[in-house]
Amino acid sequence: MQLGLIGLGKMGGFMAERLVRGGHEVVANARTAESIKKAEAHGAKAAYDLPSLCAALSTPRIIWLMVPAGDAVSRVIEDLLPMLSKGDILIDGGNSYYKDSVKRAGYLAGKGIRFMDCGTSGGVWGLKNGYCLMIGGDPELFERVEPIFRTLAPPDGYALMGPAGAGHLVKMVHNGVEYGMMQAYAEGFDILKASPYGLDMGKISHLWNQGSVVKSWLLELAERAFAEDPDLGRIQGYGSTPANPTRLRPRFWPRCATTSAATRSEPNDRARGRHRWHKGRPRPLRGPRASR
Repeated sequence: MQLGLIGLGKMGGFMAERLVRGGHEVVANARTAESIKKAEAHGAKAAYDLPSLCAALSTPRIIWLMVPAGDAVSRVIEDLLPMLSKGDILIDGGNSYYKDSVKRAGYLAGKGIRFMDCGTSGGVWGLKNGYCLMIGGDPELFERVEPIFRTLAPPDGYALMGPAGAGHLVKMVHNGVEYGMMQAYAEGFDILKASPYGLDMGKISHLWNQGSVVKSWLLELAERAFAEDPDLGRIQGYGSTPANPTRLRPRFWPRCATTSAATRSEPNDRARGRHRWHKGRPRPLRGPRASR
């Protein structure tokens, strides 16, 4: 099938490449010429502005948006509208709030434009493994563009969740589950790292991936990270709090990874981690740190 793809970031660029490999004609557009040229090198057709993209597509057009959620999606839609024809299809493949997707579907329907929301999971590994697609929209429309979903996803990796907004709702909850799992792993490894046993986190993560009920792809990624950097010392925190450099630490251990060499070198409770160990079991620190 022929489609336009707007947004060629870490996921969008790989999606364009996977679609081209699957035999689709992709007209690619992004904010930077470099991203467009990269997609062109992988077989996509370059469109350096939205008028060029719309002109290159046959009607009814299919245009997939992979831009940041919020105002960016609204701006792209408004920029596209004067160039679209009735029956054209817009697919929002980003992480838009599901209620925004419901509103956009209604707004665009009033102008004769079809809309689908598609929660997309798979990250930079999607090129090889495929993307999990959680789709919202009309069943007839879903069937029309299904060849695109089938190419992007692994076997059984895409499904229509319900009407407009359903796809992004499922993706929102998916993200909450994902972050909860990552936090659980981080807290667990934090406790293990702070224990008096000198445990090997890479060995433990590998072990847990062998038949354990906590085995997961996220844990496989953690195992890979531990293999490359056993202390995760290359992880950098986000934000800026010069008056309190300890708050620049990543949530993931080691807690001693601060901008203070003195803190790193002192084997005290705060440097070792969130927990003190007492009689063989972890005991949370008292005071403000315990609630962070």
